[in-house]
Amino acid sequence: MNQSILIVDPLTGQVIASLPALNVFELGFSPQGTFIVTWQRPSREENREPVKNLKVWRVLPSNDSESVDEKHDVIGHFVQKSQTGWNLQYTFDEQFCARLVSNEVQIYKSDDLRAACNRLRVDGVVDFALSPGQNHAIAVFVPERKGQPAAVKIFNSLDSDVPVSQKTFFKGDKVQLKWNQEGTSLIVLAQTEVDKSGKSYYGETTLYLLTVDGQFESRIDLDKDGPIHDVSWSPSSKEFGVVYGYMPAKTTVFNTRAAAVHSFALSPRNTIIFSPQGRFVVVAGFGNLAGQMDIYDLEKNYRKICTIEASNASVCEWSHDGKHIMTATTSPRLRVDNGVRIWHVSGKLMYNEDIQELYHVIWRPQNLASDLSEPEIGSAPSPHESALAYLGTVKTPSKPAGAYRPPGARGQVTPIAFRREDEGGAAYVSKGNSSIGTAANIFGKSRRRDVPGAEPASEGEEAAGGAVALANDETLSKAALKNKKKREAKKAKETSDRATNFLSATNGTTINGSPSPSRSPERGYRKEHLSSSSKGQSPGHRNFRQGSKDPPKTNEPHLSNHHSIFTEANGVKASPASSEPPPDFTVTSPGNGANTQDKKVRALLKKLRAIDDLKMRRAGGEKLEGTQIKKMNTEEDIREELKTLGWND
Repeated sequence: MNQSILIVDPLTGQVIASLPALNVFELGFSPQGTFIVTWQRPSREENREPVKNLKVWRVLPSNDSESVDEKHDVIGHFVQKSQTGWNLQYTFDEQFCARLVSNEVQIYKSDDLRAACNRLRVDGVVDFALSPGQNHAIAVFVPERKGQPAAVKIFNSLDSDVPVSQKTFFKGDKVQLKWNQEGTSLIVLAQTEVDKSGKSYYGETTLYLLTVDGQFESRIDLDKDGPIHDVSWSPSSKEFGVVYGYMPAKTTVFNTRAAAVHSFALSPRNTIIFSPQGRFVVVAGFGNLAGQMDIYDLEKNYRKICTIEASNASVCEWSHDGKHIMTATTSPRLRVDNGVRIWHVSGKLMYNEDIQELYHVIWRPQNLASDLSEPEIGSAPSPHESALAYLGTVKTPSKPAGAYRPPGARGQVTPIAFRREDEGGAAYVSKGNSSIGTAANIFGKSRRRDVPGAEPASEGEEAAGGAVALANDETLSKAALKNKKKREAKKAKETSDRATNFLSATNGTTINGSPSPSRSPERGYRKEHLSSSSKGQSPGHRNFRQGSKDPPKTNEPHLSNHHSIFTEANGVKASPASSEPPPDFTVTSPGNGANTQDKKVRALLKKLRAIDDLKMRRAGGEKLEGTQIKKMNTEEDIREELKTLGWND
């Protein structure tokens, strides 16, 4: 099917040109509307040669030609594989245009695209931007590679090979190059694909400011942690605005020396747009935010004029007179509620039109030089009937719904821990994936748990698993205090048992000289002689190792003289008479009988807890089984048995 591009005069509606272009995906005008640039999907000819899919068409005839047919001619075509950065960049007067190829920027005369008139050679260049001013300056960007920092270089003319200003920096995989209207200053918004600190999923952003004359270049310091959402120049070229930081974001206006001039109140915003005359500014929150737009008057001490509710807006533009704002919801960004709305700067809705599927909408360009008068707010004109009809269907809520609050928290003041920063709460600080302190688990996160609204626990007061421990025993209930004492006693017993087992495994006996209850004298005797036989100290020892069941009747020292045996096992032979008495250590450790008794007590207590649980379930209306009822009937017998074992509640 044949396809074409129709060019229509908006004043008369007459078709003034038809361009025979197939499968066009992108289209753009030159600054003065003399040329149209189209981009088609890349393809190949029958001979496997790539099709020149970037074409430049002349819309208006040249000054030295009277041929009307010339305006339909293709004056240039190129092979452009990537859709990113597909369009040519023109100077403000359309005298020159430029395009990016490998390691160089090619400069052409706009009316002759057959051959480049100049080539700016820069190794590794991946992006560039022509100045919109009258100086024809150009900025190029080279990303990081092979350990070398990224660089932005500014050339003051298209035929210059030496940069007049440049800035090198790390953390710059890609950039946005934003010139001011006069072409005297350049903002560089650098961004990395990955934030190595782990603070942001979307990478790390940094802002730099450079001037064409090379007299100033600096990094713009921002006083709030978080990403940079948007940056925009004022049409006056004397100031620019930045929206940055974790939500609620901060919006600040800077001058051309990167000094902060004014900061607006913290709010969930991510967009800033200046009016064409530079008097008003819109600070809005679109995308995943609510769509609120704050309008400020910069000439009246940054006074806030109004707040407009423009939910689901995907387009926001000022009119050329600086008095109206257009918002629109377009597809495929959102396939419902598509339409256009026009607002007065005072916040009043002037026009509304719902459209089934709206793909794009813009203001008709106007010559700003013919109307540069400062707009005045004044009183808004009468709205269109479509706006009145729409406002008649909108229900104004009696009061803002606000965030959901559980019934128990309604009617109370919101705790500071749950407030946003713009509502008096603490600023959000991203800790990333790095662990803080020494108490970290295997996943790199701190084991310490902070409970919102609770007093922070001091060092050493955390319970197991990161829970916050209570301050003292006075706040514990009787049952909790009882359980705490049981846990402490159990922990002390386990520590004592570990110490006893360690000493027994090392020496074969306990500290006070008596044989270890876990090892018989015969086993200890057998181990020492096995060790001696391996060193060839006695033939009788070897016979015993080879299968004798009874210990040999030799004149070996008796086991009661254990100091000599222990010293020999460690490789040093010492006589019993010369051995010093062992130090008098006392380890509190229950014997075998005590261990058995304690186990029995613990088992009985466990049964009592199970019986208490059954009582609670029966009191709650649950029907118990016969075995469970029989278990409950044994409570008195269990308590009597505990008394005989010396246990008292």
